[in-house]
Amino acid sequence: MNKIEHIGIAVKSLKDSCVLFEKLLGAPHYKIEEVALEAVNTAFFKAGDNKVELLEATNPNSAIAKFIEKKGEGVHHIAFAVSNIETEIERLKNEGFTVLNEQPKRGADNKLVAFLHPKTTNGVLIELCQDIKD
Repeated sequence: MNKIEHIGIAVKSLKDSCVLFEKLLGAPHYKIEEVALEAVNTAFFKAGDNKVELLEATNPNSAIAKFIEKKGEGVHHIAFAVSNIETEIERLKNEGFTVLNEQPKRGADNKLVAFLHPKTTNGVLIELCQDIKD
């Protein structure tokens, strides 16, 4: 794990939350993107070297919609940047963590992503992120 890549926050309204986070961080988002595979719209903000991702469900059956229904808006996941996501998935499986998707998939912000089940990470959903090299 190289660093915290971003913190993901589940929100009911991306439009309203973008206004709030622009005021909070003193800067506008740098990207809005739909991730159809996950049924989510995202907005990314920079805060120094760190990033915040806002996630809004586009489908009432999506993971984000279910998260908000169960827990309300708030921190959804912490993402860590990795150099080689396949190697990191294998390492973490060997360490006893439950990987939710053993093959990385395309995520937002030009990343390959994989997730660790929160039951094996003290209740925190962990995302692994690797930059996609074009």
